[in-house]
Formats: sequence, structure tokens, C-alpha cells
Amino acid sequence: MKILYAIQATGNGHISRAEALLPLFKNIAEVDILVSGISADIKLDYPIKYRFKGLSFIFGKNGGIDVWKTIRSIDVLRFLKDVNSLDLKDYDVVINDFEPVSAWASVFEKKRSIALSHQYSLLNSKVPKSSKKAFLARIILKYYAPAKEGYGFHFQRYDENIFTPIIKNDLIGRETQDKNQYVVYLPAYDDQKIIAVLHKISFTNWIVFSKHTLNAYRIGNISFYPISKNEFNNSLLISKGIICGAGFETPAEALYLKKKLLVIPMKNQYEQQCNAEALKKLGVPVLNGLEKKDIEIIKSWVKSKKIVKLDYIDTPSKVINQIFIDDIRNESRKHIDTNHYLFSSDF
Repeated sequence: MKILYAIQATGNGHISRAEALLPLFKNIAEVDILVSGISADIKLDYPIKYRFKGLSFIFGKNGGIDVWKTIRSIDVLRFLKDVNSLDLKDYDVVINDFEPVSAWASVFEKKRSIALSHQYSLLNSKVPKSSKKAFLARIILKYYAPAKEGYGFHFQRYDENIFTPIIKNDLIGRETQDKNQYVVYLPAYDDQKIIAVLHKISFTNWIVFSKHTLNAYRIGNISFYPISKNEFNNSLLISKGIICGAGFETPAEALYLKKKLLVIPMKNQYEQQCNAEALKKLGVPVLNGLEKKDIEIIKSWVKSKKIVKLDYIDTPSKVINQIFIDDIRNESRKHIDTNHYLFSSDF
């Protein structure tokens, strides 16, 4: 069997999930990797066969998507050329983590494509949604990387084809501490915006990982670092909690590690608004922005001992077992000995 595993590189969560799933895919099939997008800060430690610009969202500096930079970055003709140039005839199936080039190529070439992403779960009616009207955002979510079938990831198993988060290997089973410090990861805010709020909360230390700096520096009780996977993981393990956007993987990692969590969803980002709604239902505090008026709320959160505790039992092996045993076997692979694809649950 030959698989094309297509990964979206807008943000870091898709890359982290791929690093956990790829070893298992490679154990059962020949796998080529396709990556598109320009906003990830971490790199995939596997050879990439196809690399495309794709369709990326550009983070702003005031809490949201930079709409104009995003629009200017879109090259429709290049995207269509990339879709047309991708030849899928040698692949049995495309596994798609919200990646648009391979998704649309699969549509045009009538190639079987299975979505495997957090975004796919948001199309399910049982998943919490933002109450804000977002007709265009819903259309984009559905047609950005279209797939007729798939599996989603979310904070809870809202339906049979939705898994709980895949936690990266760097954090599984690690010893944790609760030092008097908090991690901050808000890539849509610039450093000055963060300083303006957090310097007013001086009875703890802040470890900020910033997209807007290349060198580490410190101002009072706030330390800034450029994005580093290892440094971020190590800081999260020893901190009391984290303030971050309402993406998926980072909040999920905080919940897994039993760390305090406060989220600030990005403005004009429907996915994060939906995630925030789900987290709010779980008891996680949600702010609409990082503003001086929110300082007292953040102070109360820092002083609070409340932690939302969830146990995530879905493993990479469980995810792949379901895909290959329940899905591909029932379609075009009935002649394959499916026992070959089973993994132990404690992989």
C-alpha cells in the first residue's frame, strides 16, 4: 500500500500530530509526505516529497488574523497550478490533515481521500460551535480542504468518528513541576501588547514564546523567547499553567498535563471561536482579548487553584487501527490481511 500523507503547515499543531502518527503509518505502508503552508514555527523531522505554498492565514499583532496580508499572500493561479501538477495515480489513498492542494487534487482526480484533522470534527453537528454568525467561515471550513469521509480530533469524543487529542511523544509520561511561572503563547499579539498587560501582574513570572522576536530578552518578570519546540515543552512541564490562543493542540497538551489553562481565541478565526466554546463548557476560562481591562481576571486566574482535568486515552495506534480496520478494509482493501495493521494499545 502507498499513502500520501498531506499536512497543513499553518500553525504548529498539524506538524506535532504528524510526528506522532507518521512512524505508525510507515510501519504499515509506503508513505510520501506533502506539506503546504508558511506559518509553522517547527519543522517536521521526516523527508518531504512535495512542498507547496498552499493557502495560509497570516497572524497579525493585535489578536487576530491579518486579513490584508492573508489576502495578499493568496496566489490563486499558483494554487490551481499546484493542484493540477500533483499526480496521485500511484497512491492508494490520501490521508489529509486539512491540506488544500492534495484535497482538491483528490476531488479532480477522483482519488480516495480521508480527512484526519481537528477541523474535520468541526463539521459535526454534535460539536460545540460559536454562537457568532459566521456563514463565510463555515463555507471556508467545509471547502478549504474538502473530504467526503474522515476522522476528527477534539477535546472530547463528541461522536464515533471523533478522537481525543494525540499528545506528542515529548510530553507523554514526563515528570511535571509547578514552579511560580506561567507560559504564554499568543502568536497573534506582538511583544509590546503582551508587556502592557502582564507587567501589571508582578507576583509571578511569565515565559513568553513569541513569533515576533529572534533573540531572548527579559523585561522585569517577563522573559521572551523565540519559538523553540524543546524550550516550549520544557517550560510547560515545569510551569503552573499557560495562557494561549484557542487553537487545538496547545490547550489539549495543557489539559493532558493537568496544567491551569486560560485561552484567548484569535479574532476573526472561526475555528478558535468554536474551540473556545468547547473549552468554556469544560470550565476553562476564556477571554475575548488581551486588554488592560482583563488584568484583574488574569490575576484571579493566577491565584486560583482550579484545574480542568481530562484523561486522554486515544493513542496514535488506536487512531490508525480504526482508519485501516474499520474503514479501508471495508472499502477497497478487503483482500488484505488486516491483522497486519493492528498495533498494541500501549504503543
